[in-house]
Amino acid sequence: MIKAIFFDIDGTLVSFKTHQIPQSTLFALSELRKKGIKIFISTGRSWGQMQHLNVFPQFDGYITLNGSCCMDGNGSIIHQVCIPTKDLERLVQYLHTNNFPIEVVYADQEVMTSSNEVVERAWANVNMPVPPIIPLHECNLNEVYQLGAFLNTEEQEALKITERFMPSCAELRWSPDFFDILPRESSKSAGIDRIIEHYGISIEETMAFGDGGNDIDMLQHAAIGVAMGNAGDNVKAAADHITTSVDDDGILNALKKFNILS
Repeated sequence: MIKAIFFDIDGTLVSFKTHQIPQSTLFALSELRKKGIKIFISTGRSWGQMQHLNVFPQFDGYITLNGSCCMDGNGSIIHQVCIPTKDLERLVQYLHTNNFPIEVVYADQEVMTSSNEVVERAWANVNMPVPPIIPLHECNLNEVYQLGAFLNTEEQEALKITERFMPSCAELRWSPDFFDILPRESSKSAGIDRIIEHYGISIEETMAFGDGGNDIDMLQHAAIGVAMGNAGDNVKAAADHITTSVDDDGILNALKKFNILS
């Protein structure tokens, strides 16, 4: 019996086309709560970034920043881990002569070290303005939860940021424009474990929905992993089931498929 369901935001709960949660998904979330099934967010976004959504119902808990910060339904932190300062200091030294835009994410805000057309496009894609610009060497390097490195796949593979400068961190890509850098022990699957431990739920009682590369470990970890129809092929390959797209009632259709909702 499913007692907890985890949802990615962008491309899963929220449409990239409308920047809204579809009405069928809002209905499904409401029906799940009526049945006593707990619903959780599992996202690469920060807590502050989630507040920009126009329609956002109350959830029972939140895995934010790909598992670096997990909170209960009231927003109280139950688990958090930051990027080691020494890793960030090594990256700062490299950027003195090899600069590219980086998003620096704190618990309550984020900043960009610089901006360009790629940065502007990426933020527009999630219907948000570009954060304030502060060079990395001027940023507070304490209590940084996550970075977003604005490099394409080829640049990412050539630079090998975590291997060369940030050995305590891992890389996750869910956008062609950038990839996330986070503490190595952080992941959405680890966040699920923290959440279900807090609520006394077993992993056999979980379900997860996602569409991006940073959702793969979550879909493999949950008892039932569902990839959205708009997901990439690598995400679909990791899932137990592929539903329709976020814009074609994908969440509601999957919940009906597994007889969780009628």
